[in-house]
Amino acid sequence: MGGRHHGPGGAGGARPARGAPPPAAVLIEGPPEGDALLPLAADPQMRPPVALLAHAVDDPGRASFWPMAAFSPEWVAIRWALDHDVPVRFIDLPAAHSLALKEPAPGPEGGDAPGERTGEAEEAGETEKAGKAEKAGEAGEEVTPVVDPIRVLAGTAGYDDPERWWEDVVEHRSPGAAGEAGGAGALAPFVALAEAMGALREAYGDGGQPRDAVREAYMRIQLRTARKEFGDAVAVVCGAWHVPALAARTTLAADRALLKGLPKVKADLTWVPWTHRRLARHSGYGAGIDSPGWYGHLFDTADRPIERWMTKVAGLLRAEDRPVSTAHVIEAVRLAETLAALRGRPLAGLGETTDAVRAVMCEGSDVPLALVRDRLIVGESLGEVPDAAPAVPLQRDLTRSQRTLRLKPEASGRELDLDLRKETDAARSRLLHRLRLLDVGWGDPVAGRGSTGTFRESWRLSWEPELYVRVAEAGMWGTTVLTAATAKAEAGAVAATALADVTALAEHCLLAELPDALPVVMKALADRAALDADVGHLADALPALARSLRYGDVRATDTAALAEVAAGLAERICVGLPSACTGLDTDGAETLRGRVEAVHAAIGLLAAGAEPDTGLRTRWDAALHKLAARDTVAGVIRGRATRLLLDDGRLAEDEAARLMGLALSPGTPPADAAAWIEGFVGGASGGGMLLVHDERLLGLVDAWLTGVPADQFTDVLPLLRRTFSAYEPGVRRTLGELVRRGPAPEGVRRVDAGRAPGGFGPGLDRARADAVEPVLRLLLGRPPEPAEAAV
Repeated sequence: MGGRHHGPGGAGGARPARGAPPPAAVLIEGPPEGDALLPLAADPQMRPPVALLAHAVDDPGRASFWPMAAFSPEWVAIRWALDHDVPVRFIDLPAAHSLALKEPAPGPEGGDAPGERTGEAEEAGETEKAGKAEKAGEAGEEVTPVVDPIRVLAGTAGYDDPERWWEDVVEHRSPGAAGEAGGAGALAPFVALAEAMGALREAYGDGGQPRDAVREAYMRIQLRTARKEFGDAVAVVCGAWHVPALAARTTLAADRALLKGLPKVKADLTWVPWTHRRLARHSGYGAGIDSPGWYGHLFDTADRPIERWMTKVAGLLRAEDRPVSTAHVIEAVRLAETLAALRGRPLAGLGETTDAVRAVMCEGSDVPLALVRDRLIVGESLGEVPDAAPAVPLQRDLTRSQRTLRLKPEASGRELDLDLRKETDAARSRLLHRLRLLDVGWGDPVAGRGSTGTFRESWRLSWEPELYVRVAEAGMWGTTVLTAATAKAEAGAVAATALADVTALAEHCLLAELPDALPVVMKALADRAALDADVGHLADALPALARSLRYGDVRATDTAALAEVAAGLAERICVGLPSACTGLDTDGAETLRGRVEAVHAAIGLLAAGAEPDTGLRTRWDAALHKLAARDTVAGVIRGRATRLLLDDGRLAEDEAARLMGLALSPGTPPADAAAWIEGFVGGASGGGMLLVHDERLLGLVDAWLTGVPADQFTDVLPLLRRTFSAYEPGVRRTLGELVRRGPAPEGVRRVDAGRAPGGFGPGLDRARADAVEPVLRLLLGRPPEPAEAAV
């Protein structure tokens, strides 16, 4: 039978009809190395969707998948053969050859390539393919386009949507016409489909897939072998595109000639869990389907599929607090059936049910409909494989850790909050950090939470099938997650050339708790730090070290050696930074400003944890004072240095106003003055509130801005716009109101002049303050005053 790899209609035809003679053997399109894994399909722990994973032993990154869902004809045929003790085999090109071929390519819609490639392999294959096509076009050669046979047949039948055509022809056949499962009525559409594919093969040849000729030659050889062993009563389940080629009359010698000289690698195969989301076409799988959740529903539902589907949708929307009643379900079913009749379809399909759900249950909105598509039409199912399935030792250790820590892999992303003071949560954090070090991206720290160095971490977890390939690749480093992460950290420390890379690695080692790797990393860190004289490199390295020290405190790790290196780097930065900040262009100044901010935060951490006080904070303040006072330093850096000193109370307000006055004096070029303002009050650093509360500074900025010459104003405006656009709307509104009112008289505060800003009175209203004081005490948990208690 030749059909579509993932379709309930084809799955029904993959089972012999009741009373019909069973086949003597079942042949499946797939890698023959997987024959030894077929009995696992009958294991009670095996739950589709699953996939055969093949990877090269010497290069695990070269991998392919052969996915199967519960409604895949191949899976149904395998399960039937195992349940009835009928021999079952894979007959496609061996994975040893398909992985070795340089240009793997996905097959057409009616039959896929040997398997789904990983993202890197797919991208490389498509890039190479595009490059060859471009070269062929430049050379004047004819480039054969890749043919999608289902789309061609749908277009011939007058359909603009191949999915809708497939539903009408295969999935929505009436039960009466189909007869018993697997009977002549069930196979009739596939007989016609095979004839249509034969016509397409005559018109399009290999359809732009030259590798199919090699695969089909191998399948013909295996078919001949099976017929000699079992007779002609052999059932073959494959993509419809291959049926004409398998039925073609060729000689054994001709087929063997096509296979001669194929490259070969050593390959390992296993079963891995798959997801419905990865079956969707948008995931990159050549023979994928748009709606695996919908197809799974059709396969599992024996009667009244539309009614049961609408009930599922209603349950989902109710769980999201959408007001959906039984009447909505009834009306949606009626509308779907009416739409099917108006469109001339045999039964209501996915298009009709989706339109009905949008109109009736979603009130015409696509927002809740997107949830239905994501949760039901595509689905979030993640399969399971038995423990007996082969796996690399690293995968087995990871599986044990996941069970011990109760971290079950899930296809749908979820948030995980960890309290590092709890042993279980700390162990989970260590596991996730070790996997990140091994490039197994199961979890990603949530921005702003996982990198603060506090007792809490937040992660976003999402398990994708490709991670099994990552685990296989990481297996070269060790047999357990701990030993593999340790070995990779040590190798990375030895190979690293940039100081920042080593400091980042040290941070990873502390987060992942790799005590055996720390000595190697620390030695590499000390060597790189001693040789690197670039202040920019030192500034890039210090923040990671400061965070590492803080993480070490949280995890009770000995970081004395790390503290020595960090202190040495900080001292060298304090000495060399003022000279490094001179003679910079605009981009260089902006980059160094970010480094100054990062170093300032890092020294704050180092100084806070230093006992006794080493004077590091004092030396850093002296360096900032130098930056703020030197005219040769870029304006954006001078402004930022001034602001950092002011915020930390290391610079008097009068001195800050004096420096601003100098920076905004008439002799300063407007572009330099605007850069100083950007450094002082730019971004989300609270500069807007500083101007709101200090009218002297606001007046200086206002006076400078009104004095910028007209011919230079357009050059200054983009920088000013970027500076002030980062403020909150309320801050911008208040600043505009203050500027509109104009400055207060010299030497007089605005409240004394009787012109208070909007929302503030000219003085303190004690009666109103006394009225709210009891409420404030209650909110703050303070006991009431005796007079209040008496009241």
